[in-house]
Order: sequence, then structure tokens, then C-alpha cells
Amino acid sequence: MPESRTSIPSCPHFGSCGGCQLQHLTYPAQLHDKASLLRTLLEVTGLALPKLQLHPSSPFAYRNRIRFTLAEVDGQFHAGYLIPIPPEPSNREPRASNLAFLPITECPIAAPILWRATETFLALLNQDTSTWLRNSHQLPDQLELFTTADESRLQLTLYLRTAAKSLPNKLTADFHAFCDTLRTRVPELIGAEIALLPTLSKQRSRRTEQPRPGPTWGIPGLNYTVSSLQPVTDNLQPATSYWVPRGAFFQVNRFLLPELLALVTNSRTGYLAFDLYAGVGLFSRALAAHFAQVAAVEIAEPAATALASTRLTNLRAIKATTLDFLSSAVLQRDRPDLIVLDPPRSGAGCKVCALLARIAAPTLIYVSCSPETLPADLITLTASGYTLAETHLFDLFPQTTHIETVAILTR
Repeated sequence: MPESRTSIPSCPHFGSCGGCQLQHLTYPAQLHDKASLLRTLLEVTGLALPKLQLHPSSPFAYRNRIRFTLAEVDGQFHAGYLIPIPPEPSNREPRASNLAFLPITECPIAAPILWRATETFLALLNQDTSTWLRNSHQLPDQLELFTTADESRLQLTLYLRTAAKSLPNKLTADFHAFCDTLRTRVPELIGAEIALLPTLSKQRSRRTEQPRPGPTWGIPGLNYTVSSLQPVTDNLQPATSYWVPRGAFFQVNRFLLPELLALVTNSRTGYLAFDLYAGVGLFSRALAAHFAQVAAVEIAEPAATALASTRLTNLRAIKATTLDFLSSAVLQRDRPDLIVLDPPRSGAGCKVCALLARIAAPTLIYVSCSPETLPADLITLTASGYTLAETHLFDLFPQTTHIETVAILTR
């Protein structure tokens, strides 16, 4: 560890917006603290732990996707974040809302094109004299942008809150004209959409609110390329390309994706592999180069549809929950050579882990976005005969407390 752990935050909004919690630390100090926390959480399992291998990232400009809140301040639209309001003294009336809007002027962890496109979008919106977004029937609420690793292509989603079941034709026409003009200033823009959210309520949450599709412009997604870290051979391509529709989950660190993909898929061979919680096929597409058959399982849309459109004869896309798929695989006595799983923050859970234990693949690679839920799953799996062979910390979210772990288990 270096002698100095502290750093001057590079973002003027550090401490206010809440998105980055660690900019006051040097990057080596951040990595050291995350590794210490992960080791502590894993030691609770009582397992014999292999040496934790660290995979650092470029600390800034790494995000390929970002989502801002939009709000009108003094007649001008701004991008920013909703932040908690400190409780008021008890002798005052309670606030109607416990959130306040914080306008921002930059975001150092985002790929440069994302903030440049945001500024251009706002400038164009604020100079537009029409009223297509300035009425009480549809209110701009959020702006999401997604770019390729090389920043050559860009997708945009504008979220509107409205009680209407559909938007007027004129708004659709105005949106198309707006996007045409925006592309003259941001030539990387290849597609955009308006997504419709319900009117604002106290239950406001990205996890519970399901947007409805609205008007679209251009191409409905990105062809995202992840480069290979190894020399090209007959069985290893220079890059793997993915079709990522607007709104589909995809890992956000554009710098570490090649390293993550290489660890999970390179040097893995056999007849059958399972890719569980597969998304658009980040791992399964690469595994298809090494396995005769790959079963990729995903239930969430639009990722499941994108996965099904994969044109690989040995990749079978299955729209099902992981629990239902594994229950069927147990009955059919399928025994893959490799299982890769990348569950949500809630973890795989005891039922899924019990089924994994019954299937008993020789190698199981668990990609975890939650070090709090991972230990319980590891205890269940190792109790069934697996050995924890490798642990890796991928710092996919520098400047934040988020930890991504890859655990490799063998039997």
C-alpha cells in the first residue's frame, strides 16, 4: 500500500450526487479496501480460500452506459441525480418528498461521448421553441445513453412520464425531427426511443416501474464488440460481437470486459456448457467457439429476444428462469462440462445451488455482483462436493463501493 491513501476528488459533485463514494481515496487504496472487504466476507464461510486475484480498471471514463434524471430549473432542462434530503428539525412540517434534484456539469466515470451527447441533447432541447416536451401531459424524467467500447456508436432513450396510453402523432414527428438534428451534432447517434413511464408517485423506482415502448428513431440497438486478449487462432476469433437492444442488460465497464470474458471462456472446452442468467449472451457466444453445444438461459426482455436471434447453430437460447431450466435438466440427466452463472444481486439462492449440486458439472464459474449474497451460495456448493479453486475481484466500478467477484469451483 502507498503511504498516501487520500486523493483530491476530480469530480465537483463528489459527496453530493452519491454515485461515487471513493473518489477521496487513491485508486490503489480503493482496490486495497475492496479486496480486504471481500476477503473478510469470504472468510466467514470457513472455506479454504485461494489467493484473491485482482483485476484493476482504468479508474475513470470506463462506463459505457449512464442514466440521468432530467428536470427543468429556471426554465432550462438539466441532467442530474436525485439525492436524499437531510431530515428537517422536528419542529417543522415534514417534507412532501425526501429527494431533491442535483444538476451536474460533468461525470468523470462516464465515457466522454456520453456526457458530450448529454450536453448536446440539453442544448438542443433548451433552444427548441416548440412545446413538444413542455406540457403537463408528458414530462421528461430520465435520459439514458449507451455507447460501444470505442465510442463510435451511440443509443439514446428518453423516458417520459405520462398518464396517456399513447402519444400524439405530432410529438412523434417532433421527436424524429429532433433526433435528425441531434445526429448532425452527434454523428455517433444511430438510434433513439421514447419510453413511457407512469405518472410520478411515492413508489418511484427503476426496479419496479416497467416502461412502455413509445416512438423510435433509427436502429434499435448496438453491435457491441469485445476484443480478444489472446492471439487469433483457428478456434479463437479476434473479437466477439453482440447485438444489444436498447434497454437490455450489458456489463458497463468497457475497459475490463475483454479480461472478464477471457477468464470465463478462454481455455474452456468440452461437449456441453450451460450459461445461466445469460443476458444477451456475453459468455455463451464466446463459449460456442469451444463447445459442441451451449445452452444459454435468460428470462428477461429484451435480452432474451436478442439471445434468441443469435445465429450460431450450436448455441441454444432458452427463455426460462434458471430454476425452471435446471429442474428440467436434472430430470433429463444433463451433465454439462461447464456451467457459468451470473445471477442478479439477490444471488443464485439455495434452490438453484441445490440443483447445480445435483447436476455436478466438473467446473462451475460463478460471476457475482454481490459479495454479501455470494458466501451463502458458496457454502451450499462446497458442501455438495465442490472446491473453491480460484477467486477473482474485477473492479468493474472504480470510485464506487461495488465489488464484482468471479469464483471458480471444481470437483
